[in-house]
Parts: sequence; structure tokens; C-alpha cells
Amino acid sequence: KNLIMSFEPHDRKYEDVLINDVFTFNHTFSRRDIDAFSKLSGDRNLLHLDGDFALRKGFKTEVVFGMLSASLFSRLIGMYCPGKNALYLSQSVDFKKPLFLNSEITVKGTVLKKFDKFKMIKMKTEIIDDINTYVTGEASARFIIDA
Repeated sequence: KNLIMSFEPHDRKYEDVLINDVFTFNHTFSRRDIDAFSKLSGDRNLLHLDGDFALRKGFKTEVVFGMLSASLFSRLIGMYCPGKNALYLSQSVDFKKPLFLNSEITVKGTVLKKFDKFKMIKMKTEIIDDINTYVTGEASARFIIDA
């Protein structure tokens, strides 16, 4: 069940984050998530909203919007690493397989590089389950420092 996040963003320091550190959380996309994203984005494609339509098109049920799934990378950067000290700079996204309504997934970020001069990290981003990889990409984020 998806609940409003009740915890504060992590307060990670650049020096404490190491190459190959991994940050994860789980999520299950609900009908409510899909409907809210459809309303916000204006995308009313029936593949995402109508299970019978999706079935007729060869899918087992409604397909989660790709950009809705990729939006979880924002939670990864903004809540887990860097957390409250994050300035999200970039994100590439490759959609590998369709993700379906009510599927439990893991959002995973692995630190690939650190750029000391800019207090910046590059992170491999993935949406996966025990068998499949649904979305991959790379994110860049800067650790902001209090003035």
C-alpha cells in the first residue's frame, strides 16, 4: 500500500558516500497512482487506464506510465542519496520492459563516480524485481552545502 511518505530526507554528507554504495526502496504502483499521474500529465492513453483494452493489445493488465515509474528516481535522489542536500542535475532513462499495475518493484541507485571538485555523484538508476529490469538510467546530483 502506498502511503504518504512520513520520514524526513536523509542528511547524507558527500564525504560519507562511497563509490559502489547502493540505495534502495520498494514500491507498488496502485490504480490511484496511475489515475493521479494521468490527471497531472494529461495522458489518457487507454493502455494505462483500461485493463480490457490493455488485454486486447497483448498485455496482462494496465501498463504503468513509463514516466511515472521513472519519477521514482526523484525519490531516490531527494530522499535517500544525497537526500535533503540534493540538487538533481540530470537523469537518463531507458525503458526495458513494461511494468504492470500492482507489481512490486525495487528502485535501486548505485554510486558510479564522485566528482570531488563539484561535490557531485553519478549514480546508476534501476527499477527491478527479482527477475526483470524495467527501467535503467544514470542520474547526476550535487550535494549542496549550507552557506
